[in-house]
Amino acid sequence: MANRSLEILDVTLRDGSHAIRHAFTEEQVRTTARGLDLAGVNYFEVTHGDGLGGSSLQYGFSKVDELKLIEAAVDECSNAKVSVLLIPGIGIKEDLQNAVKAGAKMVRVATHVTEADVARQHIELGRELGLKTVGFLMMAHMAPVNKLVEQAKLFESYGAEIVYVTDSAGTLLPHEVKERISALKNARSCEIGFHGHNNLSMAMANTVAAVEAGATYIDGSLRCLGAGSGNTQTEVMVAVLERLGYRTGIDLYKIMDVANDIVAKYMQRPQEITGSSLIMGYSGVYSSFLLHTEEAAKKFGVDERDILVELGKMKAVGGQEDLIYDVAARFAEQKKALV
Repeated sequence: MANRSLEILDVTLRDGSHAIRHAFTEEQVRTTARGLDLAGVNYFEVTHGDGLGGSSLQYGFSKVDELKLIEAAVDECSNAKVSVLLIPGIGIKEDLQNAVKAGAKMVRVATHVTEADVARQHIELGRELGLKTVGFLMMAHMAPVNKLVEQAKLFESYGAEIVYVTDSAGTLLPHEVKERISALKNARSCEIGFHGHNNLSMAMANTVAAVEAGATYIDGSLRCLGAGSGNTQTEVMVAVLERLGYRTGIDLYKIMDVANDIVAKYMQRPQEITGSSLIMGYSGVYSSFLLHTEEAAKKFGVDERDILVELGKMKAVGGQEDLIYDVAARFAEQKKALV
């Protein structure tokens, strides 16, 4: 079904926050937002990596208040609209109301893949506030397909206009993405989205599989800037989808310029598949655990790969960052006992 239109939603200024320890400056947000707008991106996301209200001891403090960053991004846009992420239990309804005052036009309400029911009030509020309202099913690999469909039905019943399959751990393979997107497409009337991570070098292949199975909203990040090994690379995705005959409405040269002339300059390190992020994809561990795990491994003198494998066995999910340090401390004690 090539030659149909797709909506690429850029997450550089939200998922990318994980990779730079939530240290975006207002100027970085302004220049990136301006570039995205000029390139023809219709929606892009701006918040702390863990969404509205994420700036905290648990998840890491933002260098600049997220509402100020949202306002700055909105101020730079003539056509593009700013999206915000909200994870119930981290962000609250008042956070969303304040984001709307700052100019946000879309909310993506994110829950664990089996917990869509906790998002009802936030989805309903998003619709009441006139926002494009999205359900975001995180860690989509951790539930069977029938459960995923069940949860998507809940999101749609609350008023979600789009439901996302979110490969938070970068662990899904193309046939698994196709199976999930196809199941939602066949069972639901809302639009379907896909958000990928590149921990197994599958982000682009997974995105193409999602599009071929019927997804119309797909996420990307400039220069892959995001948690773990990063996301599907926006500028590459524009080129690939254009070659496949899809319409994105994004100017390839202009989006490349934003990636290379703006984003590359503030990246703290290249987004590459390191030993740790590879193990994340292999073990199915939440991508935003990467920097926390590196810090815990260094603090306790243990192998970060061992921590990640154990977290995978424990089926740890976002919001359980404290487990990283518990596991590291336990391994350190075991190591000491063997000496």
